[in-house]
Amino acid sequence: MREVVLCFPVRTDSSRAIEVLLGHKKTGFGKGNIVGLGGGIEPGEIPEQAALRELQEESGLIGDPEALEHQGQVIFLFPTRENWDMRVQLFVLNCFEGEPTETVEIRPEWFHLDRIPFDHMWADARHWLPRVLLGERLEVQATYLEDLSVVDIQINLPDPASGS
Repeated sequence: MREVVLCFPVRTDSSRAIEVLLGHKKTGFGKGNIVGLGGGIEPGEIPEQAALRELQEESGLIGDPEALEHQGQVIFLFPTRENWDMRVQLFVLNCFEGEPTETVEIRPEWFHLDRIPFDHMWADARHWLPRVLLGERLEVQATYLEDLSVVDIQINLPDPASGS
């Protein structure tokens, strides 16, 4: 299973997220969708390093490692395309430098939290992304049919005593 990260930079007002930076995917897996910023974890990297690296590569933003919050994970299962299966670590970031810049892979755009374009995203995002952006920590499993319509979403809250 491929190990991946997603980083969701947020703009805040009185310490509450009001906007999130997402990207119009121009190439590769998910092309044509609006996605979180992220990608694969490279050998020797920990997820936090990968999240900040991918953020900079895809948007030009430089994230503050101290402000990076791990909000859980999503396991994506594609029974008809098992080589697509991935475990995605989710991060929210509220402190960064720079302005988002379009790259070869992503055209970044800020979206108000009540206007996230879920109709242009992977079908599972509407079920967990708003909760993650509001600070909820989740463990999600999304299973997709062959036509890439989601067939099953399972959302669990991690046990705080387990440290996961």
